Amino acid sequence: MRAITIPEFGSADVLRLDEVEVPEPGPGQVSIDVAYAGANFAEILYRRGVVDVPLPFVPGIEVSGRVRALGPGVEGLRAGQPVAALTIVDSGGYAEVVTTSAALVAPLDGYDLGPGLAAALPSNSATAFLVLDRVARIAPGEDVLVHAAAGGVGSQLGQAARLLGAGRVVGAVGSPAKIEAARAFGYDEVVLRDEVAAAGRFDVVVDMVGGTARRGSLDLLAPMGRMVVMGNASGAEDVGISANELWFTNKTVSGFNLAAFSAAFPEEAGRALHRAVAAAASGELRVRVESLRLEQAAQAHRRIETGRTTGKLVLEVERL
Repeated sequence: MRAITIPEFGSADVLRLDEVEVPEPGPGQVSIDVAYAGANFAEILYRRGVVDVPLPFVPGIEVSGRVRALGPGVEGLRAGQPVAALTIVDSGGYAEVVTTSAALVAPLDGYDLGPGLAAALPSNSATAFLVLDRVARIAPGEDVLVHAAAGGVGSQLGQAARLLGAGRVVGAVGSPAKIEAARAFGYDEVVLRDEVAAAGRFDVVVDMVGGTARRGSLDLLAPMGRMVVMGNASGAEDVGISANELWFTNKTVSGFNLAAFSAAFPEEAGRALHRAVAAAASGELRVRVESLRLEQAAQAHRRIETGRTTGKLVLEVERL
């Protein structure tokens, strides 16, 4: 089958379209004929070698498609069924066939969702609900700040906050060109990252940027506020946070990593995916999707790592 592989760590230029063996599902798994694969910053980290993966490696943490085969012990799914799935635990989504835990698969029966949109939901949209509900434990009426508000997960966090009953929802972006794009995703206000200090206090801050944004976000937390750290897109050095400062100011800092969470709690990650699919199908959750071909994976990576995206990029795998 065709697949994009990482034969060596490096720039986007290392990505290669190869022929690899078709994977077979193990116990508790399904294999999926992939229609579309989402493109994410996580796959760039794999490609750069930030995450230790065996080479050659097939990236791809989310897909849409149809169930190809069921592994031993799998119930509730059937061959040919349209699905969206998280493939983040073992990756492999940039391919014509991928395997994943059946718990991380959401059937699309009865939903009016195209395969391109369905591939855009498993990572960012499920993450948005998990981060705000499970980690930040958002309460109705609380004020929320989201960094990188025009990006893939940022575009979903603002909307999920609104669905979960947030009060004021503010997005921060890195350039003026992204302000209008972020506003389209339901934020009450959108501010430049360099000007966020004037935006007031927040009960919940979600930071995937790191560096000065992380340090500044801690200062913006109200008493009993919670900051969720879920990335370091800036590539800045790690930010040290004093436990004594948290103690004296009644603040909390938590981390969230979707791959580790999905491996440890697959059923809960799967429920979040089901929730995201239902919200997108009902129109409560909007995703701006742009499609490229599988062989354009390097182009997708370059756009993501240079910040030239708003919404979500997906790769068309199946030749329709």
